[in-house]
Amino acid sequence: MKKVLCILVMFSLCSCAFAAPAKIGVLAPIGQDEKGVIEWTENVAEAEGKTSMFRNTNTIVIFDNLNAMIMALRAGQIDRFATGVYTAEYITARNDDFRLIDNKHNAILGLSLALREEDKPKMLAINLAINDMKADGTLERLIRENIIELGKNEPVAVEMPKIEGAEVMKVAVTGDIPPMDCILADGRPAGFNTAFLAELSKRIGRNIELVSISAGARQAAISSGRVDAVFWTRNAYNLKREMLPYPLDKMVGVVISEPYLFESRGAVSLSK
Repeated sequence: MKKVLCILVMFSLCSCAFAAPAKIGVLAPIGQDEKGVIEWTENVAEAEGKTSMFRNTNTIVIFDNLNAMIMALRAGQIDRFATGVYTAEYITARNDDFRLIDNKHNAILGLSLALREEDKPKMLAINLAINDMKADGTLERLIRENIIELGKNEPVAVEMPKIEGAEVMKVAVTGDIPPMDCILADGRPAGFNTAFLAELSKRIGRNIELVSISAGARQAAISSGRVDAVFWTRNAYNLKREMLPYPLDKMVGVVISEPYLFESRGAVSLSK
């Protein structure tokens, strides 16, 4: 499912002030209508020191999942799609007809867990675990093994620990931003999401059950109680990794964890 937002906007992936209008695919952001998308792109442009002369008339096409966006690019329905650089590298390494473009941006994305607002006390333990994983080098190792050094290798599915008598936390995973959130062809979550969540499970003493949903269903899944947490929600940061006051995913009724991963922004287009 997709909806087309025809908007006058400086989209962050335009590398030239006079580039021709283009159809740009975007993975569904949470809580962003047409006005919100315009405001977000303008704020990002300002953070990068760009001015209104970089604005361009583009058609923004929002997709609920990555596979639909990839198929649309191949079918010529869009000219490129916006994504993070890690995801772009993952996709282009596996598809010779795609290439990475527009990857030189100052504002970056930080990925965080989202829990319902009433679970804020539980977030304290999660943040402590994330910060400990950063301090002892575990998080850097997991990023290196499951993202940076992955290349064309298939992501590995890491089993969640089984902690006798521990509370269960259901976490939504989508497979829509591989290799951070990856689901194999057989339907099993794999890669960084499983490696990170398995480590988190051990550190917070809770069993984690993975629930597969599409990116567009994240808000509904957590609001309805189908899941207790969403594996990724995106906020904008500067290069010093200081949070900027405009998240890409505007989730409501949730608390957001410390970011566990930072990613540059980029785009994917056909290689020809």
